[in-house]
Amino acid sequence: MTKHLNFPALLAGLLLAVSAVAAPELTELVPNNPNVKLGKLDNGLTYYIEKNAKPAQRVELRLVVRAGSVQEDDDQRGMAHLLEHMAFNGSKHFKKHELIAYLQSIGVRFGADLNASTGFDATIYMLPIPTDKPDNLEQGMTVLEDWAHGLTLTDKDIDDERQIVLQEKRMRSGYGQRSLEAMLPKLANGSRYQDRLPIGTEDSILHARPEAVRRFYADWYRPDLMAVIMVGDLDPVAAEGMIKRHFSGLKMPAKPRPHVSYAPAPLTRPDALVFLDKEAPSNNVQLYYATFGRKPPETVGDFRDVLVRQLFSQLMKMRFSRLTQLAEAPFLGGGAGESPVPFGVNQYGFTAAASVGKAGVNAAIDALVQENTRARQYGFPAADFDAARQNLLASYEYNANARATRDSAAVLGTYIRHFLAGGAIPGADKEHEYAKALVPAITLDEVNAYARSIIPAAPPKLVLYSAHANSVAAGQAAPTGAELLARAEAAARLAVAKADDKPLPANLMSYKPEPGSIVAHSEDQALGVTTLTLSNGVKVLLKPTDFSKDKVLMLAVRPGGLYALPEADKPSARFASAVQNAMGVGSYTPADLQRVLAGKAVAISAQLMPYADQVAGSSRTGDIESMLQLNYLSVTSPRRDENLFRSFVSRGAEAVRNRSAMPEMRFAEARMKTVYGNHPQLDLPPKPADFEALNLDRTLNLQRARMSSAKGMTYIFVGDFEIEKIKPLLATYVATLPVADLPLTFRDPGIRQVRGVVRQEVKAGVEQKSQVVFDFGGDVEYNYAQSWPLGLLADVLNLRITDELREKQKLVYSGNASVRYEKTPRGAYGFAIMLPTSPQNAEKVEAAVWGEIERLQASGPAADDLNKVKQARLQSYRRALREDGYWLNHLRQGVLEERDPHEILKIEQRINDVTADDIKAAAQRFLDRKNYVEMVLKPEDAN
Repeated sequence: MTKHLNFPALLAGLLLAVSAVAAPELTELVPNNPNVKLGKLDNGLTYYIEKNAKPAQRVELRLVVRAGSVQEDDDQRGMAHLLEHMAFNGSKHFKKHELIAYLQSIGVRFGADLNASTGFDATIYMLPIPTDKPDNLEQGMTVLEDWAHGLTLTDKDIDDERQIVLQEKRMRSGYGQRSLEAMLPKLANGSRYQDRLPIGTEDSILHARPEAVRRFYADWYRPDLMAVIMVGDLDPVAAEGMIKRHFSGLKMPAKPRPHVSYAPAPLTRPDALVFLDKEAPSNNVQLYYATFGRKPPETVGDFRDVLVRQLFSQLMKMRFSRLTQLAEAPFLGGGAGESPVPFGVNQYGFTAAASVGKAGVNAAIDALVQENTRARQYGFPAADFDAARQNLLASYEYNANARATRDSAAVLGTYIRHFLAGGAIPGADKEHEYAKALVPAITLDEVNAYARSIIPAAPPKLVLYSAHANSVAAGQAAPTGAELLARAEAAARLAVAKADDKPLPANLMSYKPEPGSIVAHSEDQALGVTTLTLSNGVKVLLKPTDFSKDKVLMLAVRPGGLYALPEADKPSARFASAVQNAMGVGSYTPADLQRVLAGKAVAISAQLMPYADQVAGSSRTGDIESMLQLNYLSVTSPRRDENLFRSFVSRGAEAVRNRSAMPEMRFAEARMKTVYGNHPQLDLPPKPADFEALNLDRTLNLQRARMSSAKGMTYIFVGDFEIEKIKPLLATYVATLPVADLPLTFRDPGIRQVRGVVRQEVKAGVEQKSQVVFDFGGDVEYNYAQSWPLGLLADVLNLRITDELREKQKLVYSGNASVRYEKTPRGAYGFAIMLPTSPQNAEKVEAAVWGEIERLQASGPAADDLNKVKQARLQSYRRALREDGYWLNHLRQGVLEERDPHEILKIEQRINDVTADDIKAAAQRFLDRKNYVEMVLKPEDAN
């Protein structure tokens, strides 16, 4: 038999071999990143400092405490979390309410910027500091110092905070919390984690003694369990001096409590849990095979092992992704492999999980087990392995290229993990160097051998099944845990066949169109934007930036969209883009595209927006041609596939079948219907019947009616590219797009907010929680300048919600006011206020909100509040000016709304020009007590 060479795979192998460099010794220790200053004070406190230029004039601060809820004594349940709350309620240098007020005055937003989190094993405090004023960073370090050892923790302050924590617990209650509480004992397997959920219990929140909070603080907030992290636009030497000044004075306790590291006990015997709940939005099954500890890499050999595991993970994801594209898929989505255990440090497990679809839980278990068996017995196809290697190398290359322009907030996770888990922190450059040297030498046989070693041959030790209580077919009983375990055992005995090794072309397109031309060119020096007109009439806006290295964003827009299509076609049109995107392009399915585009970071999505046709794309700098090819094929060669369509319909219908079981979803739908008078053109959440009624050809024809022509499109490119290099690509792949005639207008479907006052109560859900929502809105004559007082009005109201409803009256944990002000399809505004609370507090929340609105209407905002929201807006704007996405969206609005694009340079002045009287006038005009909708969600048993 003649053996045919797999030329794409051969070429990929040759390229990998050429790119290889001399491999380092596997016993060599991985060095730490030279860009990070890593140190330890004499008292044991660890610190990390890295200078990072993006964003300018901003430093991210973190205080990490290696103690969480698992360290709590029996009388301290939830007190690690309550202590975290107390960090914002009085300390040595900031009296109660002063800390939040000070940080807001320099532009730091409570919740969005300033925040903290408590987990099982650690507590992390987050503080970004704008450094446009010299003293800000010093004050920020004072805040961290107070968190570390300066909290006052008075009985009164602790008691005052209990109701806020209780509101947080109630806000988070629901199916997700109930299922977690049911499954945690099984997952923890008898370990201490099983009764240490960080939120605590309602009884402990209300009744734990203040002394229990202070004892936790004294025992665990100590320097040997703390790390201070500073990343941003700073001088590392000066930053180190700040750490020494602020933290050298921390003292270790005379007799420190032993810090015990806990781990879940290994799974030793079969066990299962079936959890049925009438509010479950989906059915899910999880198979747990084993748990084990694994230390982070310290040597080059350890890092090589990580690369093998990453290749294995990619290959498993490819395998399971293809299963979801079968016409009769065994599940909606699934996967298997190693993953971190949600508690414990350096604890991992081998698991398989699926979202159960129409085929049922038995089919899902069969597929999960069989794919594991197939990988263990036969390994992976060579073509998939080549794609995985290219993707892995490309990801390390991108991380290295992007290092200089990464955001400071994205850097912190590495140092947090290092402090908590250990290992080495080589940095993106060194990791890329290792990857280039090591990946080409990793063989398919080696990855297959690893698959045999890590995928258990024995049945799972634990099966967890959560499902909607009514998902079992009529007349049938829900499966028992024993039945699910038996099904997994039986599936392991089923025979499996070797997966096909399907060769694919090396290139996305086998030909290049005869290029068009660029017929007009102009430059806007102020914006740094070049405008091109192509020979087919398509316009192109080019904004090269150095904001994010090796990243390019693309957007093509024009008026049109869903509402440009006939009303009768709306039920199908709303799915048209999703159906077409699920088909692939040309002769390639989405799974094929994964391999053809191996080593490239390219994405394209054609979308019918409500009032615009849009194509969104992104790529790395070197992959722009592939992105444009994919765009060309999506316009000229959209794909039709009956099997993928059936898969889309089946998975879509099952995904939404029980979504309305969630009380929040029922409330959101009722709110939309009420606010807009149940208008027939409303885009309500889809039902299974909406998917099942789709016709493939009609749905595709609706998409192609708009998206098979580029007439009237403006393509916008923002990112790391050179204009002269992109021009010939535009001439080849954009100037040659078809421009058949089609209407370039949108249609106003007449959806309007109801007039007058409407108040409606919705009863849904079993938990004792409520939502109070106000919707103000209506038609206005659009005036861009008017949007700024309206937006700042929402910001001021958010401050008042925090200060009055949360901190003073203890009625809410959080709340939010948001605004929309739009020109399309006609001038209109909407102002929404959403306030989660408890049922007994709903009327108090209503009264408190109206009190704040009336004060703003009568007197306008206080000077301090106006300054705070302006500072926050200015800080956000200055950061946004260095973000590609911000420019892309602004240029998009310029195209669709005919807005002067130079407005992006005037926003600072727009913000500064808003006065207290402007906000007062906006409150009087837009928050009309004679024209609003109020919706209140209450539990089903509420009177």
